[in-house]
Amino acid sequence: MEAEKLKNYVNGKWVDSKTESFFPIVNSLNGQTIALCPDSTINEVDLTISLAKKAFQSWRNTIPTRRADVLYTLREKLLAARNELAEIITLEHGKTLSDAKGELMRAIQYVEHPCGIPELLKGDHSEDVGTGVDEYYIREPLGVFSLLPPFNFPAMIALYFTWPIACGNTVVVKPSELCPMTMLRITELAEESGLPPGVLNIVNGGPRVGERLCVHPDIEGVTFVGSSKVAEMVYRTSTSHGKRAQCQGGAKNHVLVMEDANLDEAIPNIVNSCFGHTSQRCFAVSNVLVDEKIYDSFEERFIAACQKLKLGDGHDPKVNMGPVVNQRALDRLYESVDKALKQGAKLILDGRNPKIEKFPDGLFFGPTLLEAEPDNFAFKEEIFGPVRCVKSVKSLQEAINIINSSMYGHTAVIYTQNGGWSRHFIRNVNTGQIGVNVGTPAPIAFYPVGGRKISFYGSHRGRANDAIDFYTDKKVIVTKWSSYVEEPASSKSTEINEPNSVLF
Repeated sequence: MEAEKLKNYVNGKWVDSKTESFFPIVNSLNGQTIALCPDSTINEVDLTISLAKKAFQSWRNTIPTRRADVLYTLREKLLAARNELAEIITLEHGKTLSDAKGELMRAIQYVEHPCGIPELLKGDHSEDVGTGVDEYYIREPLGVFSLLPPFNFPAMIALYFTWPIACGNTVVVKPSELCPMTMLRITELAEESGLPPGVLNIVNGGPRVGERLCVHPDIEGVTFVGSSKVAEMVYRTSTSHGKRAQCQGGAKNHVLVMEDANLDEAIPNIVNSCFGHTSQRCFAVSNVLVDEKIYDSFEERFIAACQKLKLGDGHDPKVNMGPVVNQRALDRLYESVDKALKQGAKLILDGRNPKIEKFPDGLFFGPTLLEAEPDNFAFKEEIFGPVRCVKSVKSLQEAINIINSSMYGHTAVIYTQNGGWSRHFIRNVNTGQIGVNVGTPAPIAFYPVGGRKISFYGSHRGRANDAIDFYTDKKVIVTKWSSYVEEPASSKSTEINEPNSVLF
C-alpha cells in the first residue's frame, strides 16, 4: 500500500504540493514508511506568505477577547484529542506513550497562557510627563511570523504558534520533516476551533523551505528551536534580512550531586532526566558531576538503575525508552561513542547493539555511560541521544568551573540539602535555567525559556511575557493639548462659613 502524501494547509484549505520531492516519515520501531512529507516548492512558500499577509489586517483588527475565545476552544479540543495526539507522536517519533502524554500536558499549557491576551496586551500610560503632556504606549502586532519547530517535541514546540496569533499576527509553520503529522492534526483542531483562513498556515518541507521562511521580505520574525549550529545560522540569516529572530539552540546540561544529596530521590530523578524521551530533548542531563566522597557508591547505584531501563514499543507501559527518530540519528550515536573512546573515555555501561526480540529492525540504542574528562568530545559536544558522561569532582567550585567552561549555557542542576551551597550554585553558574533537587528545570508555560552562550540567539526568550514582547511592538504616543477648559471663577474659592458649604 502506497504511503499517504501529506498536504499543506494554506489560507484555510488543505492543498497538495506540486513538488516531486518527498521525505519519508519512518516508524523507527520497524522501519516502515508511514507517510510522505512534501518538500514544498518556493512558489508555494511565497504564495502562502502572501495569503497570510492578506489575512493579517482582518485578524489584527479582531478584538483580543475574540482571539482568546478561539484559543479557549482549541484548548478544549486538544484536551479531548490528547490520547489520539499521543498515539501520533509515538508513531512518528518513537517516544513512549507516557512521554508523549507528558509532552501534551505541557503543550496544552502553551495554549492556556496566551488565552490571557486581553490582559497581556495592555500598554502603559504616564500623565503630565511635561506641562500638558501625556505619554503612553500600546502594543501592536507586526504581520507574518514564521515558526520552525524541531522533531523532538512535535506538539509542544509547534504550539508556540498560539502566542503570535493571540497577539494579532498571522503565522506560517514549517513542521519538522521527520515528524510533521502531529502538527497537521493540531491544525485540523485549530480550524475546527474557528480560526479564520490565513491566520495559521502549514508549509511542509526541509531546509530549503526553512531558509525561504527566514528571508522572505514579508516575514517579520522567525522563531526556531533546534541545534546550536542551525540556530546560529537561522539567527544570522534572519537578522541580516531585517527580521526579528528568536532562536533556541542545543545544550550540554550538567547535574552536580553533592555529598549530602538524598540519593534515594536523586538517582531515579537523574536517570529519568538523562534517558526520558530517549534523551532526545534539550533539557536532558548530559554530564553527571559527583562529589568524590560519594562517587563510588553513586556510580554503582546509578549504573544499576540505568540497567533496569527497558527498551521496546512505546505503547507498552513497562517500556522506558523507545527507538531513536531515524537511522541517521542512530549512526551518529555509534560514531559519538567511538570518537569518545578514542579520546580516552572509559565505557562503564554499553548500550550499543541492544537486542529487542520483537523489533529486530527497530532503531534502538540503550543507555550508555562514559567516564570522561571535560576535554573529551562526549563531554563537550551535544549528543542528541542516550550517551551520558559521569565525572567525579573535588569541590563545589570545581564543578561550577566545569559548568561555566562549557560553550553551552542551557541548564544546570544541583542536588544538595545545604542551602548555602545551593545559593552559591544559583548565583555563580552561567546558564539560563537552574534546578535544585530537580533533574529537569524546564520552566512552566508562564515563565520564559532559553539558555545563554550558544544555547540561545536573540533578544527575547521563548514563551510567556517574553513572547508577547517578541510578537508585538510598542508604539509610543506623546500628546500635548494647547487649550483646556477653565473652571468658572465662582467655583475657584468657597468660604467655609457659607450656609450651604459642606466640609469633608
